Amino acid sequence: MDVLSLVKSVRERVGEPLGDALSAVRIVANWRMPLLLAVSKGFVTPVYRAAFLASAAGSGVLGCLAVRPCDLESLAGKLGAAQDKQRLRAWLELGVRLGELDRREGCYRLKSIAARALARAGNDALAAALEEVLRFHVPVLLGGPRMAATGERFSLGDQDGLVIARSTRVIEPMVEAAIDRALDRENAVRLLEVGCGSGVHVRHAARLNPRLSALAIDMQEEVAEAATKNMAEWGLADRVETRQGDLRTLELQPQFDLVTMHNNIYYFAEDERVAALEKARSVLAPGGRILLTTACQGGSIGLDVLSLWFTYADFGGPLPREEELVAQLERAGFTDVQAARLVPGEQFRAFTATNR
Repeated sequence: MDVLSLVKSVRERVGEPLGDALSAVRIVANWRMPLLLAVSKGFVTPVYRAAFLASAAGSGVLGCLAVRPCDLESLAGKLGAAQDKQRLRAWLELGVRLGELDRREGCYRLKSIAARALARAGNDALAAALEEVLRFHVPVLLGGPRMAATGERFSLGDQDGLVIARSTRVIEPMVEAAIDRALDRENAVRLLEVGCGSGVHVRHAARLNPRLSALAIDMQEEVAEAATKNMAEWGLADRVETRQGDLRTLELQPQFDLVTMHNNIYYFAEDERVAALEKARSVLAPGGRILLTTACQGGSIGLDVLSLWFTYADFGGPLPREEELVAQLERAGFTDVQAARLVPGEQFRAFTATNR
């Protein structure tokens, strides 16, 4: 057999596999492939993992698996998904593929460090913060140019008030430090909390002063209802009244010694903030005080995205600047306005002022 015949014979025998190999080499050599792999590994997969963890925490899956491993039947029953177990199985299996869960002998269990950490009851605020980022922060980054072109805005209904109430607890230590500084612990205190969320800040104040009584309001009805249940569970129902309400439309006499507004001044548009603060002052007794805590501009990238979300909302506005909020409190008629940085290097401030 001559050389040409040998080459022809070999090509006929391995031509197809050789062609596949050459095609694979050409695909891998394409300049887009390393970029695609880098984007997938560095950006896409972490987003998938974060979304899965947020869903697993919010749905109660992590909480169930923190107690003990569960099979599909048990999880479906606990989640109310008994009628659609196959789709739940597909979702759980993706969690296994992502490395967040493990499956042994038919039972699912926590695997990753992140899943185990978020499953702890004390870390629920972190899990809710992760869900807030994915559900509310990401959409404004994705939709910003389109919304600017169409005039579309976010509304209060685009937020899940219960998730926000949970996620804001990540800054609970800073708010508690501000309350510790501002609250009179010796005399009877009548407190109005505007935007009470879960009610944890009112609970902290009530623990510090056994003679404190309070009215706690929140604009979102489901949040106010949840706070009412919490007060009953905490044994505070006889001292704290909770209700759905908007500060701007409250009909109350000047009876309060302290008004607190935690992490919600940006729920009011910039040109409405002085009027809102005037309304807060109108329900204070002479010499009463306001305690307002908020993140200010110039903080972390997460705060910048939060500020951007409110810039794109049909209510509220961007996070305040410290000097701007001090001036607004003074224009609202407050005196002795002070701003305190609670954590060095952080843009979280506690503002206090007195009803003249």
